[in-house]
Amino acid sequence: MLFGLDGVEIGLIIVFVCLFGGILSGFPVAFAIGGAGIISFGIIAALDSAGLLIHQAIDQSSAAYRDLVNSGVKADAISIFRYPDLPRVAESVFPQGWEVAMDRNVSFIVNRMNERVLAGQSIETLLAVLMFVLMGITLERSKIANDLLTTMARVFGPLPGGLAVSIVVVGAFLAASTGIVGATVVTMGLLALPTMLRNNYSPEIATGVIAASGTLGQIIPPSIVIVLLGTLAGDLYSAAQEQRAQLAGCTDALSYLGKPAVLSVGTLFQAALLPGILLALLYALYAFVYALLNPEKAPAVPMGASNSEPITRREGFTWFLGVPMLMVVGTILLGNVGVVGSQNMTVSSFSDIEKGASLRTNVSEDCKASMIELHGQSKWDTAVAQQQEIDAAGGLHASERLSPEALQEAIDAKVANAAPIGTGTAILLILAGLILTTARGVAPSRDKRPLVVGAIGAVLVLLVDILLIGPRTSSGVYVLLMAVPFAALLYGCYHGAISCAKNELIRVVFPPLVLIVAVLGSILGGITNPTPAAALGAGGAIMLAAYRKLTDTDRSPKVIIWSTLAILVCILVGVNFDLRINIEGVSFESWVAFFVAYAAYLYALFGLLFSCWILFTAGVLSPIVRETAKVTSMVFTILIGSQILNLVVISFGGEHYIQMFLKSFDNEITVFLLVMLVLFLLGFVLDFLEIIYIVIPIVGPVIYGGTFDPKWVTIMIAVNLQTSFLTPPFGFALFYLRGVAPKEVTTGHIYRGIVPFVLIQVAGLGILWFFPSIVTIVPDLIPN
Repeated sequence: MLFGLDGVEIGLIIVFVCLFGGILSGFPVAFAIGGAGIISFGIIAALDSAGLLIHQAIDQSSAAYRDLVNSGVKADAISIFRYPDLPRVAESVFPQGWEVAMDRNVSFIVNRMNERVLAGQSIETLLAVLMFVLMGITLERSKIANDLLTTMARVFGPLPGGLAVSIVVVGAFLAASTGIVGATVVTMGLLALPTMLRNNYSPEIATGVIAASGTLGQIIPPSIVIVLLGTLAGDLYSAAQEQRAQLAGCTDALSYLGKPAVLSVGTLFQAALLPGILLALLYALYAFVYALLNPEKAPAVPMGASNSEPITRREGFTWFLGVPMLMVVGTILLGNVGVVGSQNMTVSSFSDIEKGASLRTNVSEDCKASMIELHGQSKWDTAVAQQQEIDAAGGLHASERLSPEALQEAIDAKVANAAPIGTGTAILLILAGLILTTARGVAPSRDKRPLVVGAIGAVLVLLVDILLIGPRTSSGVYVLLMAVPFAALLYGCYHGAISCAKNELIRVVFPPLVLIVAVLGSILGGITNPTPAAALGAGGAIMLAAYRKLTDTDRSPKVIIWSTLAILVCILVGVNFDLRINIEGVSFESWVAFFVAYAAYLYALFGLLFSCWILFTAGVLSPIVRETAKVTSMVFTILIGSQILNLVVISFGGEHYIQMFLKSFDNEITVFLLVMLVLFLLGFVLDFLEIIYIVIPIVGPVIYGGTFDPKWVTIMIAVNLQTSFLTPPFGFALFYLRGVAPKEVTTGHIYRGIVPFVLIQVAGLGILWFFPSIVTIVPDLIPN
């Protein structure tokens, strides 16, 4: 044994030395990873051929090993770490020769590229990376950060540490809209850092809050980290739980767990929402407390008055908090008592599929014992009783086509249980009410008559919906009855929108906020998966950037505005009308709705193409596309290179060696804490992409093969990986900020300033550890 180390251990050392050497050499990381894999394989193969790498494996032909297996211990659970006294046998790290290992690696790399990059199930999800990058770079080039920083500084500046708090708010906002860490840190460093220093802010607090806030895009959805990590974690979790089920004596994970072993990126977006907000709040709280304790290092800074009307505290409380809360809470209460609810009369032509028992009971004795240990005796007894009832009834009955009488009976039951006010109408009225109340609050001196007309229209909409519209009312009749009330409501909302547009805060925040709500809302609400939502965000970002370019050059943005309204028309018509024209008996109103929706779609498409043309002629679109191609190519090249490196580690038994070491611990908590510590330390020298694609595939089968909730495990990893942007010496956010910081700001200032925020990251991990419901509550409330 060379240096007294096992051959596999030496192989792992060689791999990581080659990897770190390639990264530190200054060679592009995307190519250094694949190169490190090829070079390390060559070195290991040469040493193995020379007989210098000897692996001390367990002698599976020994009597002690056979006795252990006969005692009931699974062969997969036997390792040199758990049973160090078992007889050993010396063998090379490539038992069949390095040529066979290389041939297998070449075959595997082709298969993995086909599965994970070219044509596998995850390719659709990985396309979201391209769309989110395009969305982020487009919004960054539209100078949204400039307006946000100026506006938020005026709002928070007069508070102690107000400029630092405003940086956190803008960082969280940009995280939800762009998610590009480098662009966010550079932009805020260029715009905010000189202002903070001129106003006597300490260089440490100024650089620390800018670097930390810029990394919020790694955890606040839509996050590229979560897309990449979630795509990998879903496969790891499914495979690990299948292996766990087989070790428990069951045939599959569905039988053992009682539910599918599935983890989607959309679910992870839901899980990451509150942890991201938590970190932003912790950053802002630290900045505020720091300013209170050190007022001379983070003073209050009045940034000048805005062009908005002065608003009294009473008016602000009434119109910005009191009335909106009354509307929302009132609607929720009405929904609980059945006044507001669904009026959908759609009934399936087939009977419902009968539900089986909560757990599968036709399993082996070993699987039964394992399931009782996992779920508890009471749940098992309940499942047995359910299955007995099903068997007594003749088993589960397949879905059958309903007779005309049964179908009509089902429709009548839905009509009888329908709410007087439809959910769609209630939501529409809340949105319109928010426009009216906000307009009243931001412009107290403006003419209130249009807003009163809008409020009267809202009341008429309610009355017409309750008195004249029922569940059987057709969409065409609904439009006719609501024409006058909606006209009054839209009249008030139109004038309200004009008033809101004159308020600086609303004018700056509202457009990107709508885009964020549209993208995240469609994902978090389970309406669609991340890829279509990312495409929506990319298209919206292009239109928003074109709108900004037109207004900056004093040209009319009406085409963009009307295109946005056309999209709303498409949505409203699609929700309220049956647009299927390829079925028999299409009604006249459905044909009219189809052509209206189609015309709106064509105009929206024209608006998107017009936006692209505006950005292209302004010289903005080409750099956006070029930068998007660079970032996306880097991500996918790192993915390919990491697969090569990962296969090298597998080929000489390195992955199995590490997994056996982790499995040797009896306590699952100890294993997870050890992995988290390793990831934290690797964050000092590796970027998040290298950690995701090199380290996670090795440790993932262990940490995802236990009892921990996979959503919680993944978000804990994501928050941990966020520190890789902040930890010196290779924290990318520190490099970005160092490149744009003034000369008087030293590297020492940046390093000292980031230390409290790294500790806040660790504190955030601790909070998520002790309160895991912060991660799981949103996915539990909004199941996909």
